[in-house]
Amino acid sequence: MKMNESLHAFDFERHFDDLAAREWFEQNWGASLVLSGVYVLVIFLGRVYMKDREKLDLRKPLVLWSLSLATFSVMGAMRTGWYMFSVLRSRGLRVSVCDTGFFSAPVSKFWAFVFTLSKAPELGDTVFIVLRKQRLIFLHWYHHITVLLYTWYTYKDRVAGGGWFMTMNYIVHAFMYSYYTAKAAGARVPRLCAMMVTLMQITQMFIGLSIVGLLYLWNHDTHCFSTKSNIICASLMYLSYLLLFSVFFYQSYFRRSGEQKSVKRE
Repeated sequence: MKMNESLHAFDFERHFDDLAAREWFEQNWGASLVLSGVYVLVIFLGRVYMKDREKLDLRKPLVLWSLSLATFSVMGAMRTGWYMFSVLRSRGLRVSVCDTGFFSAPVSKFWAFVFTLSKAPELGDTVFIVLRKQRLIFLHWYHHITVLLYTWYTYKDRVAGGGWFMTMNYIVHAFMYSYYTAKAAGARVPRLCAMMVTLMQITQMFIGLSIVGLLYLWNHDTHCFSTKSNIICASLMYLSYLLLFSVFFYQSYFRRSGEQKSVKRE
């Protein structure tokens, strides 16, 4: 499916070699397993190392880290959102869900690739939590690992629904990392902002499940390509996220309403 040709692509987007990117992931997606193993090891060893040491402040590095990811997410949200809005407006919901041109269209192909790659450096969020001796919850590291494995494995298959999944994540991350940047910089951010970010995350998971459901219904259509394994993995992933984020929201803002809690890093 072709993107609306009226959308303007920058030279670096237009000239990006998406076929080479696909080939790279076909050959290297297994590296995500290694990265996940190293990630777990770093968490364990880091917590052991910091056990009897004073927590590190790291305020300035954290501001730069969060600001970099916020800027990247805003740019990705604008470019992929532009593409998805154009498809949705001109061709309807079904085409937007079943679209696989997202991975090769001039405007979005570069951002699909860097989105997938970005799930590796995003693991660095946890390093700050460990070194600053903050509470590390199951949702945090489970989410990081499963997103990394899912995106790296499925990018090469270019299945339908990818445009929705990536664009939603870019949008949520744009707000989330902007919130983290403000907090790290010492700004007095209303607690309502943290609640709104978590609600956006929950909404993302609900919409993600809905998109997977539509893919299951329309998968018989030759123009709505996906695989059984991808639909199953995406269903389990989004369902687990929806439940975990909902529990986190309740425990953070209602069950312990008197405590100030920071929003979970996605």
